[in-house]
Amino acid sequence: MNTDRWYYRVFQSAPDLIRALLSGSGSPAADLGLDPAAPGDRLYRFAALELKELSHRLDGVLWPRESTGCSETGSAEFPVVLLEVQMHPDPGFHHRLAAQTYRFLQQHSQVEHWSVVVITPHNRLNLGPSQALQLFLQQVAWINLEVLSRRSQLDPLLNLLTLPIRPESELAANSQQILASRPDLDQVVLPMLMQRLPHLTNEEIMVIAGIPMEELRHTRAAQDWLAAGRQEGLEEGRRDEAAAMTLRQLNRRCGPLSEATTAQIQALPLEQLEALADALLDFQGPADLAAWRAANAAPPA
Repeated sequence: MNTDRWYYRVFQSAPDLIRALLSGSGSPAADLGLDPAAPGDRLYRFAALELKELSHRLDGVLWPRESTGCSETGSAEFPVVLLEVQMHPDPGFHHRLAAQTYRFLQQHSQVEHWSVVVITPHNRLNLGPSQALQLFLQQVAWINLEVLSRRSQLDPLLNLLTLPIRPESELAANSQQILASRPDLDQVVLPMLMQRLPHLTNEEIMVIAGIPMEELRHTRAAQDWLAAGRQEGLEEGRRDEAAAMTLRQLNRRCGPLSEATTAQIQALPLEQLEALADALLDFQGPADLAAWRAANAAPPA
């Protein structure tokens, strides 16, 4: 499941949600100036940026809107926020996070107030060494979805973030709570339900979400979101299967792979996984894999 793309949609739909993450995950929306009953696009706007030279692509940057009076520089109350979603182990993550943060600040020298928010499923991921980056990492706001999901009476907008890690038995109640407060968020809730429950029909997904069946029949938008979610789920399933098969073959031909190499191969798009699966048939050892990765690395932007 590609949760990064899903969280991209979440913050596109409700960019003001970032204020709750910066101010404390347990803070009520009302205390943060949020209106959970209305689209959360009043104070922040969301964008995805690709940093030049080293081609670091940020998961998202949330800029204060012009109405805050600090849309380019940020302020103590409304900082510019760099958002990262990290759902899998990656021993190079800490160093990459620091590098792309300071690359961003180098290329956006007008920014005076900034924050970094990282969303993780739990605190057991191997994200690499941290001692040399201790001062930087202490400034990062770490959002642990496992801990967040255990909070009672969780605000619907914060509850939305936990859908990817909720047990299937909790999806119906949580989805209905979210949509009862923010029906406009069906465009992100429905695709996630489709990915989490690929064995269910569109009609069954609508029942779980608490959306009346007549709305499915008469609302083309709902049909489109369901179809998109189904297709994305199928594509992710094919990519995960290709990654697992490719890694099994690589371990046989090249010996045990490091965690970093495994994570990088798991993150390859389906087209590159298929190309690697073909190429590895001629591999004789680790050097061949290293040469293939060097030849197929993404070119600098």
